Amino acid sequence: MDHALRRARLAERLDALDLDALIVTSLPNVRYLTGFSGSNGQVVVTRNGSAIFLTDGRYEERSSHEVADLPRTAYRAGYPGPLADACRSLGAARAGFERGALTFDLWERLVSAGDGLEIVPAEPAVEALRRCKDPDEVAAIDAAQRLADAAFEQVVLGGGLWEGRTERELARGLEAAMLDAGADDRGFETIVAFGPGAAEPHHHPSDRALDRGDVVKLDFGALANGYHSDMTRTVAFGEPGGRLREIRDVVAASQQAGIDAVRPGASTTDVDDAARSVIAQAGLAKAFPHGLGHGVGLEIHEAPFLRWDGPETLSEGMVVTIEPGVYIPGLGGVRIEDMVEVTADGGRQIPTAPKELIVL
Repeated sequence: MDHALRRARLAERLDALDLDALIVTSLPNVRYLTGFSGSNGQVVVTRNGSAIFLTDGRYEERSSHEVADLPRTAYRAGYPGPLADACRSLGAARAGFERGALTFDLWERLVSAGDGLEIVPAEPAVEALRRCKDPDEVAAIDAAQRLADAAFEQVVLGGGLWEGRTERELARGLEAAMLDAGADDRGFETIVAFGPGAAEPHHHPSDRALDRGDVVKLDFGALANGYHSDMTRTVAFGEPGGRLREIRDVVAASQQAGIDAVRPGASTTDVDDAARSVIAQAGLAKAFPHGLGHGVGLEIHEAPFLRWDGPETLSEGMVVTIEPGVYIPGLGGVRIEDMVEVTADGGRQIPTAPKELIVL
């Protein structure tokens, strides 16, 4: 991935922000700009494109490989002092910090260490760059999704559902299959919900055992090379009740309407409405309580967010989820989710796992 190009694009934005430098402390943003994958790293980028990477002694060796194209500073204690020193060494008089990535305590220490350096809160400039994925990022997301698709094929379609198996056991089975296939980690906390538990949008896997007639809601993904995948499938273990089949058909039609609405220039609120209106027309509006989707990349939830409020505009290169759901307490619920890449002529669905109601 071309981290130098990303830093150059960030540098071009600093003039408009009236900053000589930006102090980047959010780990996803640091990885985006440098390739560093450790748990403690910072980078200072100036408006002329020069930069310095900082970390503590634990990562001095790793950063020499992952951030070989930048000057590096390894420090022993807390980092506000070295960050201020880095700004001054780069000739910056006015530096911005990521307001959403620093605690109040660290901000106070950073300002105290400034010693003549003006330090001000900055708009989320790196996140703005991350909204549209470059081809390398799309390839990384595709690779992470292939691991999730393979786990679904192996575990769910390969005989991994049986009476008495618990939600917790099935969640662990999916996660193990992704790791065995090459994932660095699970992409987020796996959701497995049986029967009535599927009425909870974010159900935590329990020791509830699988029974015949249960719907099975599976929301899971893989982490590979720093990038996430995200997918939800709802299957049935034995023949589900007629009402659940009806709900499944409504959710499937809603999801397709949302996918069909994805295109460059589309408003996120309009895409949300395209899917939400299908559910509302079925008399189930109150049973769909969450937004339609979100961006996916170095974080599992990142901009843009597809909701009924706060309109944003989709652009080519964004990767978003389309994930409508209907949840009926005491009965169960259905959610279908795919990541979709915004392309020049619409949207490309990334997962390949089947979406029809499979009765196992």
